[in-house]
Amino acid sequence: MSIRSSYIWMDGEMVPFENATTHILSHSLHYGLGVFEGIRSYDQVGGGGGIFKLEEHIRRLLDSAKMCRMEVPYTLEEIRQACLDTLIKNEFESAYIRPLIYLGMGGMGLGARNNPVHVSIIVWKWGAYLGDEGIQNGIRVATSSFTRHHVNANLQRAKITGHYVNSIMARYEANDNGFDEAIMLDHSGYVAEGTGENLFIIRDGVVKTPPIQNILGGITRKTAIQILENEGLKVHEMLFGRDALYISDEIFMTGTAAEVTPIREVDRREVGPPGPITKMVQETYVNGVRGQVDWMKPFITTY
Repeated sequence: MSIRSSYIWMDGEMVPFENATTHILSHSLHYGLGVFEGIRSYDQVGGGGGIFKLEEHIRRLLDSAKMCRMEVPYTLEEIRQACLDTLIKNEFESAYIRPLIYLGMGGMGLGARNNPVHVSIIVWKWGAYLGDEGIQNGIRVATSSFTRHHVNANLQRAKITGHYVNSIMARYEANDNGFDEAIMLDHSGYVAEGTGENLFIIRDGVVKTPPIQNILGGITRKTAIQILENEGLKVHEMLFGRDALYISDEIFMTGTAAEVTPIREVDRREVGPPGPITKMVQETYVNGVRGQVDWMKPFITTY
């Protein structure tokens, strides 16, 4: 699927796709200090588009920049409006939205502090991140040999571009070994998350998910917890080992890109097809982001 669009918002201007360039000496390209978000808009049942939890995503983007000591030259409201303007300019109602904050050309070296801070908003059409087949029937995953970052080695709450090298290596490994995705363990050997998704397991109707102390606290993860609790299911945020995956009745991943993706096999151990709780979360989420679930409607910014 193409990631092309007609226009990209760059530092307050709509730039034609072909002209959206940055200098080869941009600091973030060399050292990985940049922050970003992944956001989705969906066709709404009454017509038009709607962005799910836009403000939460932009707030996390700015929080990430603050943790990295990047002074962003735009407010939350200005970036929020830029996301809407970019979708409208490209005539997209259903799309993936990528705000990116990065350091441009200026000083070089790890101690450079005065490089200009740039902000861009990119949108494109993106379907199921792990494939339509995976959404319907579940994916096959493997425990990675790559360990998730130690909680004190990086800023775990920040969505930083350079952090994702860890995830890319794990994803490459899983794909090369015939799996769709990787499960990453933390430095103590507990289950952390996927390469770009949070994780939920279910056994005997009890739902567990790793605590945010060793993972990125996902916005879709939070939504899944809200969905489960609205159905009367308590979610236990707790540490567990990979052996808990092997005996789970159901497992699913959540993420803005991945949405709600079931897991049918872990390390060549069968979990089975998507179960009733997974299907309920999936269906509620899919309908909710399109304006069909009353309690989720206030989280949608329409345009």
